Amino acid sequence: MSRQRQRMQELVELLNRAGRAYYQDAEEMMSNYEYDRLYDELLSLERELGITLSDSPTVHVGYEVLSELPKERHERPMLSLDKTKEVEELKSFLGDQKAVLSWKLDGLTIVLTYRDGELYKAVTRGNGEVGEVITNNARVFKNIPLKIQYSGELILRGEAVIGYRDFEKINSEIEEAEAKYKNPRNLCSGSVRQLNNEITAKRNVRFYAFSLVRAEGVDFHNSRMYQMEWLKEQGFETVECCQVTRETIEEEVIKFSEKITQNDFPSDGLVLVYDNIAYGQSLGQTSKFPRDSFAFKWADEIRETELVQIEWSPSRTGLINPVAIFKPVELEGTTVSRASVHNISIMEELELGTGDRIEVYKANMIIPQIAQNLTRSGVRDIPETCPVCGGRTEIRKVSNAKTLYCTNPECQAKHVKAFSLFVSRDALNIEGLSEATLEKFIVKGYIREFADIFHLERYEEEITSMEGFGEKSYQNLIANIKKARTTTLPRVVYALGISGIGLANAKVICREFDYDVKRMTGATEEELDEIPGVGSVLAKAFTDYFADRGHRERFERLLSELVIPEEKKEEKQILKGVNFVITGSVEHFANRSEAKELIESLGGKVTGSVTSKTSYLINNDVTSASSKNKKANELGIPIISEKQFLEMIEEK
Repeated sequence: MSRQRQRMQELVELLNRAGRAYYQDAEEMMSNYEYDRLYDELLSLERELGITLSDSPTVHVGYEVLSELPKERHERPMLSLDKTKEVEELKSFLGDQKAVLSWKLDGLTIVLTYRDGELYKAVTRGNGEVGEVITNNARVFKNIPLKIQYSGELILRGEAVIGYRDFEKINSEIEEAEAKYKNPRNLCSGSVRQLNNEITAKRNVRFYAFSLVRAEGVDFHNSRMYQMEWLKEQGFETVECCQVTRETIEEEVIKFSEKITQNDFPSDGLVLVYDNIAYGQSLGQTSKFPRDSFAFKWADEIRETELVQIEWSPSRTGLINPVAIFKPVELEGTTVSRASVHNISIMEELELGTGDRIEVYKANMIIPQIAQNLTRSGVRDIPETCPVCGGRTEIRKVSNAKTLYCTNPECQAKHVKAFSLFVSRDALNIEGLSEATLEKFIVKGYIREFADIFHLERYEEEITSMEGFGEKSYQNLIANIKKARTTTLPRVVYALGISGIGLANAKVICREFDYDVKRMTGATEEELDEIPGVGSVLAKAFTDYFADRGHRERFERLLSELVIPEEKKEEKQILKGVNFVITGSVEHFANRSEAKELIESLGGKVTGSVTSKTSYLINNDVTSASSKNKKANELGIPIISEKQFLEMIEEK
């Protein structure tokens, strides 16, 4: 990638990040002047290179909803590739020819057409002869260039993919188990074929070019490898590839295989195509396959082992997933001892029972799965109670598959997000307890209520032997938990997750009752309703929470684990009824949060945007032309520096 192309990509990412911070988080990463300067630099580069990326802030792709996706017949049928799992067969195919070796990505194949330097059409592979027109969706893929230098008709093929990280993030936000996507390809297919391209835009679909079909008037030196380099110059991301011969193919296949576990994108093998374009085309095709290329599929490494048990793993949706635990075996360079079975129907299909001899492998060299059951003793011992909460279970049929569910609405596994809030930055601030880690600890029974988090040392041996953990990670976690024991009452109240009670509300309520826990938890709706900024809805939520005996008992047990220093009683709330907005960098405080805490401790309020209710805008650059300053000037709201703010509270 040229330095200019690299700079263009840097500017797109930086300006988009600044835009998100400003419009979504009411924060300013840079001044308007700086934003405009970088924007102009990007615009200049786009004009110079003749390339405009789809996510560039210089273009605004309108969202559109279609009633259906139109169908279109491909100019030439898109054939599948002949496949092999043997490197020797690839050597035989190569002979004395050079070839291009690349990833075989596991996504959705798309054909793009450009005319007059602009994206004209995008069509899915479909059945190879007829595909669906998804032009509107392709315009919002993360990395497709909407404009390119070449002005003739360009037709190319590539793979639309969604990475593993985005797949896991999107799936984690889907509450219903049956609505979750099975794999990244499944998610990508659904995302690419949406009728509303606003949904596609949120899915982070990326496009990797793997083949140039037509670009008249360009001398490609009769080389596929040259074509790939030319596509990069036009602004496309291409699939990773290298040139190989009969002598080097085996070494390169090994290099690719060593990379696959580090890749974020799904791949189910490699593709080999002759570099000599004319020679490849002269070979023609069979009724099924082109003769100029071959697909190499990873030969699955299969190991026989013994099924030790079926572990039942509850989730936040109530679904209890069966997981096969087997005697450890080495697969693709790592030791594995467990594989998800997904549901009872698959268990019944495999006739899976404890003690069976099974064969296991890694799908796409990554995900452990059971290939077959050699002894088939039959399904038994499906639990009648949930392993986490002891509640009753029931078998339900979801999408023609039998699944096991916990029926207890209070099951801890269903409240992972509550524990996640409890350890978050503004609550108890315990680093090292991600949502995924919390879910593991809850399922294993290490955490049943908030107070249990402060006794995880009971499970030192089990935690240090968990995947992703070790002695150092465990010691860091315990140190973070110990540090979190000393906190403030407002943080604890916020951490309980009472509906609608944010940290600011918690501070107001605690101050109102002089940080007296007994008075606060015994407060009536009427008393809370009278507190400015609380209101009847929050008052009811607060009193309902503490009216529950279980909640009160768990709260008392939690408090017994904590050290809450006595709060200084404020003699007067000197900023009561005064609303502030803070923007720009700060000098007298560690960060804006620290300034916000001081204002709130003095009875004031801090919001993210300037409105007619704002009393003061704090900005050290009082004369800047930022949007917040403009708004404040329009509304006649005073703009003060930190120094002026500090002088103000000293005078009061």
